[in-house]
Amino acid sequence: MPLVIGAAAALLGLVAVLIVALGAVIPGFGTGSGACQPAAGESTADIPPTYLNLYLKAGRDYGIGWHILAAVGKAESDHGRGTGPGVSSGGNSAGAAGPMQFLPGTWAAFGVDGDRDGRRDVYDPADAIPAAARYLKHGGAPRRVRAALFQYNHSRAYVDKVLKQARAYAQGRAGEPEVAAGAGCASGFPALPPSQAAARAIAYARAQLGKPYVWGATGPRAFDCSGLTYAAYRAAGISIPRVSGAQWRHGPHVPNGREQPGDLVFFNSGPGTSTNNPGHVGLVIGGGKMVAAPHTGTVVQVQSYRRSTLLGFTRPTAHQRAETTAREAGR
Repeated sequence: MPLVIGAAAALLGLVAVLIVALGAVIPGFGTGSGACQPAAGESTADIPPTYLNLYLKAGRDYGIGWHILAAVGKAESDHGRGTGPGVSSGGNSAGAAGPMQFLPGTWAAFGVDGDRDGRRDVYDPADAIPAAARYLKHGGAPRRVRAALFQYNHSRAYVDKVLKQARAYAQGRAGEPEVAAGAGCASGFPALPPSQAAARAIAYARAQLGKPYVWGATGPRAFDCSGLTYAAYRAAGISIPRVSGAQWRHGPHVPNGREQPGDLVFFNSGPGTSTNNPGHVGLVIGGGKMVAAPHTGTVVQVQSYRRSTLLGFTRPTAHQRAETTAREAGR
């Protein structure tokens, strides 16, 4: 049996190398027609920002696509939101525990103290997600990702499910990070995303929930609407103008219906506003919702942006990608 397994593993490795080589020559090769295209209706909008940041960091640290880790987290516990046994305490019927569903023996061998708090906690995503990356790396990812996923869960149906979800996350039609169709594909999967900025901006904005609106304020104790979006992107390492009208003109504009988490959403409301000088702005977080500081007497809160005064959307992260491309071209 070990000889058979070894031969199968060697064959899988050879197939992976051939697919990578062909993918460099034939755009989109790897998963058949439309490789690297998103599954209908899928996006990263369902990933909690804390989890998305952990997937991104673990992906960088272990050289594994964040979208693979996110797809495993989705399959195992719906990013920690699953209500079944073993997700937040105890174990399931097989003894697996935590958001990434580790068996005790596997956790003992591959558990990680990701947040450096002196403990390896299988229920803490800050530990469990990098541990999953470490285990997948040990199993052969990223080059032998199918074999690594099969080692993670001995089910070919599971492997197919995770890879399908990973492709959807990688494209992230409605969510950051995004990768252009066919860009950087190897075995049908894009390279690491070009930017974490949207996820960081969202995480910052969410951390301000409940703080009061004060006109002209940019934090840290209070914000006005554009002060919040300005501060959120400053925390993400991207410079945008201070006031809503200038933020709108800064662009680039995004067609309605194509907005993504991290985009800015603008409204033609308030005295002296117009289609080129919106009076209100919020930060899109997905599902038709935004984080915003509405007006005097309110606090930073989550609201729907579906309203009659909706003007449109812009994407600050596009400036970061353009700047990165220009820097790389000048090297």
